Amino acid sequence: MESKGIKVAAKNSKAYHEYFVEDKYEAGIELSGTEVKSIRQGTLNLKDAWCTVKNGELWLQQMHISPYEKGNIFNKDPMRPRRLLMHKREINQLFNRVRQDGYSLIPLSVYFKNARVKVEVAVCRGKKLYDKRDVAAEKDARRQIDRAMKERNQ
Repeated sequence: MESKGIKVAAKNSKAYHEYFVEDKYEAGIELSGTEVKSIRQGTLNLKDAWCTVKNGELWLQQMHISPYEKGNIFNKDPMRPRRLLMHKREINQLFNRVRQDGYSLIPLSVYFKNARVKVEVAVCRGKKLYDKRDVAAEKDARRQIDRAMKERNQ
């Protein structure tokens, strides 16, 4: 994602541990000026964030943006819901996918794309405990294979 004009502000690494990521979408986000300044400083947290569709609009819940220290009266509530900007057709498509059992909308990352703040939203399916164990076992096996290959080549 570190290509020309794109600078990642925050990633939700917990999402990849908790969910199977199926489809990814890019959305704009409605922010105040002090929130953008705070994001530029890297003071946001996506760990427990999730998205919902209300009245045909997409909303980002539980994303924490720390107040900008020089913002005084212009600072907003750090945990307030924020509207995501997408086409109606895409929002309806997401809503229909999320209505199915086990699917949810999770923000994966927040980044700057040509000076605009964008959010990468994914349609995800929750992992069970045994799925998490399988992924951990695969990573461990891959790490051991890589280590053995490295020792063999030396």
